[in-house]
Amino acid sequence: MSPKKITVTAAVVASLALTATACNSGSSSSSSTKIGLSISTLNNPFFVQLKAGASAEAKKEGVDLTVTDAQNDASQQANLVQNFISQNVKAIILNPVDSDAAAPSVKSANKAKIPVVAVDRTVNKGTVATTVASDNIAGGKLAAKTIADQLGGKGSILVLQGTAGTSAANEREQGFTEGLQAYPGIKVVASQPADFDRTKGLDVTTNLLQAHSGITGIFAANDEMALGAIKALGSKAGKSVKVVGFDGTPDGLAAVKAGTLSASVAQQPSELGKLAVQNAVKASKGEKVTNPVKVPVKVVTSANVASFSS
Repeated sequence: MSPKKITVTAAVVASLALTATACNSGSSSSSSTKIGLSISTLNNPFFVQLKAGASAEAKKEGVDLTVTDAQNDASQQANLVQNFISQNVKAIILNPVDSDAAAPSVKSANKAKIPVVAVDRTVNKGTVATTVASDNIAGGKLAAKTIADQLGGKGSILVLQGTAGTSAANEREQGFTEGLQAYPGIKVVASQPADFDRTKGLDVTTNLLQAHSGITGIFAANDEMALGAIKALGSKAGKSVKVVGFDGTPDGLAAVKAGTLSASVAQQPSELGKLAVQNAVKASKGEKVTNPVKVPVKVVTSANVASFSS
């Protein structure tokens, strides 16, 4: 090869190297804001939708969102949040497994000056920038009115509670209990946790029906438990026994269409995820955010379910 060709080749190689370096440095300099999202469990359609809403908004805003699944284990969630802190994320979105157990993690983030946005469930103690959640107390009251209307103001019912220690379970039960005070003809004969889980909803309902076979209604604090209850009821579901759920998940809406689920208090999980990311981005920039952020709920029945279906 002639000296001239060697010189040209070297120049081309050098040019390519400079181009590659420029691309890499450009990618690094324009790196997006890193935000961590810890979800209590992804073994639940509601939280899958919440994740989808968060991911879509993160993509829209150019945010690098890392999502972790705590698998309903408070200790595991604490470790995951600590990892976010170690990675120096700009903000953390936390959907607590347990509202009390999450406090130390939030306090650790506070010390590291990393803003925390709670989503769907509050955190007891520790400082969060905001809590983005449905109005669960109002939703519980709507559920009470709905089941009372379905039963004509009289009947005996079972209540399937959510996971103990979560604000969502506490607030829905509070709202439901307060709402029922207006209907003295409705009597709660048994109330038991089923942990927001469909299989547990089936098992708990099956057991409770052995002692309370004459019930006329069931309120379940989420659709997953309601769907489990429906399976336990068999042909009675939606007919001799009215079932009211909470969430408005796709499976819940399908059950409302089928007539086995009498109603569901619909949340907007995708909207919760979207708003959580928006507020986390604001908080990461030191901007002021509204606290709390309440997302409306609405009762879905056979009369309006078509407007909720995609």
